[in-house]
Amino acid sequence: MSDPAKASTAGQPLDPVQSIVIVGGGSSGWMSAAMLSQLTGRQFQIRLIESEQIGTVGVGEATIPAIKKYNQLCGIDEAEFIRATGATFKLGIEFRHWGRQGDSYFHAFGALGRQWDWLSFYQYWLHLQQQGLALPFEQYCIAAKMAEQHKFMPADLNRPQSPVSEIAYAYHFDAGLYAQFLRRISESRGVTRTEGLIEHVVRDAHSGHIRELVLADGQRITGDLFIDCSGTRALLIGQALGVGYEDWSHWLPADSAIAVPSAALPQLPPYTRASAHSFGWQWRIPLQHRTGNGIVFSSQFASAALAEQTLLAHLDTPATAAPRQIRFQTGRRSEAWHGNCVAIGLSSGFLEPLESTSLHLVQTAITRLITLFPDKSFAPGNIAHYNVQTATEMAQIRDFIIAHYHVTERRDSEFWRYCAAMSLPDTLAQKLDIFRAYGRVHRVADELFREDSWVQVLLGQRLLPQQHDPLVCLKSTAQIQEFAASTASVIAACVAKMPTQQAFLQRLQALPQRNSTMTTPPTTQDLYAQLR
Repeated sequence: MSDPAKASTAGQPLDPVQSIVIVGGGSSGWMSAAMLSQLTGRQFQIRLIESEQIGTVGVGEATIPAIKKYNQLCGIDEAEFIRATGATFKLGIEFRHWGRQGDSYFHAFGALGRQWDWLSFYQYWLHLQQQGLALPFEQYCIAAKMAEQHKFMPADLNRPQSPVSEIAYAYHFDAGLYAQFLRRISESRGVTRTEGLIEHVVRDAHSGHIRELVLADGQRITGDLFIDCSGTRALLIGQALGVGYEDWSHWLPADSAIAVPSAALPQLPPYTRASAHSFGWQWRIPLQHRTGNGIVFSSQFASAALAEQTLLAHLDTPATAAPRQIRFQTGRRSEAWHGNCVAIGLSSGFLEPLESTSLHLVQTAITRLITLFPDKSFAPGNIAHYNVQTATEMAQIRDFIIAHYHVTERRDSEFWRYCAAMSLPDTLAQKLDIFRAYGRVHRVADELFREDSWVQVLLGQRLLPQQHDPLVCLKSTAQIQEFAASTASVIAACVAKMPTQQAFLQRLQALPQRNSTMTTPPTTQDLYAQLR
């Protein structure tokens, strides 16, 4: 006969985690604190240790649409967030000079055209393109058309048959202001901040787990679960625990960036710009109060002096501070979770910000940790599952970024010749082979970048498939041409009626503050209703 006392505790944590210590602030530290404090209430003691003597990288100012879900889960009001961070809206990325010098294409969020029966729109576009009957691809994409005219509105879900129901967007924002904003939220929910430098990490002699952090001022801080958000220093996961690092620089040779802010643009485009140079690429991120700029390059192919000179020569507005250099090594930790320590942010690995995935990886790491939250036994199978998911996600994003460099006709510099000739990960080589044949995109379930993203980048960089999907031929060329023309016409008509981003933001700033007498602050959808 079973023991009732044992049966009553079956499946319950034997020794629950009670205290969480986050090492490092910045975006990753305060994103971790804000999410954990929101979803766990005050059930855990959460402490964040940071030092004002240690700077943050702060280049992750562009995001992808999933950031909206993070903000919602944290209970963040969108209008309040935009005011606090100087944010603008982002509909995608404009890529200049990647396929060839002089080229330009747009990687848009949201839908591309309309699906017809079982085939994606771009398959029909390929047929028209081969016949010389297609408009530029961007004319069939509502986000690209909006970006071209500096327009913005959120999706209107009350019009499900219209392309406006499929608008997706993200944000550009000041990463430093975002961290401060999240700090205020976190501290209001009981997170304790400790200012100080960590001098020593004490580990358990038996398990090897972290037990205590000794600060320079003598404070000793204990915890059950430690989260390493110490950036590229990887103070816990790398220095204290000795977890190794997998180097991906043979595929992504850029190892440096130089960042500089400049004055705000007179008109705010709702997109990021990524302009390729002979040894790397330059970003431009428009905020309300300034413009974020930077250049990513390989020190093997260019000096820091040349990179800085190139960056400053291509600014659209005057610089407002001195440039600063950042060094990095593309790759990932062999284990993002080791023992009772989880690395989140740059301590877990680095992928250059070409597709704005830095903060997304922070977001998915936090949500994955919550999904697989441990007790004090730190079951190895649970940790292994976390590490497999993390490694898979990073490798998939890595492949997408490599494709930008490899799929190019540029041969005008040693850097581009290296990128075109380098060997590829097998996973990416397979994707490109499948696309070359019939324009099909092979995706693994839950892969971050959708079919539409791969198509826009590969077509934008001049990789045209040998054939379109054979099933396209079930429609006549005349039918396809009429379908495509109506798609472009409807999109153009919708965009013509939209406000500019500038007008939208001005009205957004006028919305009531959260501390007003209104119980539910208006949303961006409410604002658009006022503008129509």
